Amino acid sequence: MTLSYVVTGGGRGIGRAIVERLLGDGHTVVAVERDPEALDWAGERVVPVIGDAADEAVAGRAADLAEQAGPLSGWVNNAAVFRDASVHTTPVEEVRRLIAANLDLAVVGCAVAVRRFLAAGTGGAVVNITSHQARRAVPGSLPYATAKAGIEGLTRALAVEYGRHGIRVNAVAPGSVVTERYESFLAGQEPETAAAIEREMARLHPLGRVAAAGEVAAAVAYLLSPEASFVNGVTLPVDGGRSVLGLDPEARE
Repeated sequence: MTLSYVVTGGGRGIGRAIVERLLGDGHTVVAVERDPEALDWAGERVVPVIGDAADEAVAGRAADLAEQAGPLSGWVNNAAVFRDASVHTTPVEEVRRLIAANLDLAVVGCAVAVRRFLAAGTGGAVVNITSHQARRAVPGSLPYATAKAGIEGLTRALAVEYGRHGIRVNAVAPGSVVTERYESFLAGQEPETAAAIEREMARLHPLGRVAAAGEVAAAVAYLLSPEASFVNGVTLPVDGGRSVLGLDPEARE
């Protein structure tokens, strides 16, 4: 039986890798993206929904399309907003807006997914993509780190409340990952600087390198699968040991 999944921010980076992994397992995926061009690569088994994943109407449309394709089995809240800010240089209202921008993406996705799973009576799985920064923030990352920590709390609360209905909610916390954004950042540096950054990234991760997006996608696919049927309320670091080592290049003034 073909199952369906919703992945927000499914056009690039980790989101794309998750979509491709689920497609490889034979499923239909609804990918929510703000940028239509981000899904130019997608084939017919990727159902695009263009819009803001924090908009409940957009999320609801994604759920409708997923249910038309097959039983809705899982929902991945991957979409994120990347912007640093510090409270001594940024107006408080802007800091609050940035926190809400990331937290709302997960709250809306979780709410829509839980309601659909309850209505169907079949249970389901939600995976929230957080970050190593949820537990080890670096200077300047306050909005992002705060929101991701909130999403990990949201994950635990939902797992406790809805586990009895067969709904599992977990999170994956990546470290640094090779994505288009990461590669673009390196490409914008002088060669010597880019090489130094790569050496520093290798030093920060005990495995000696940053992750491939597919390695994060594999962990997400596991948590969505029946093989993880008794895994609920966890945050799984997929960071090569970075959070255990606890170093960070921005931790110095």
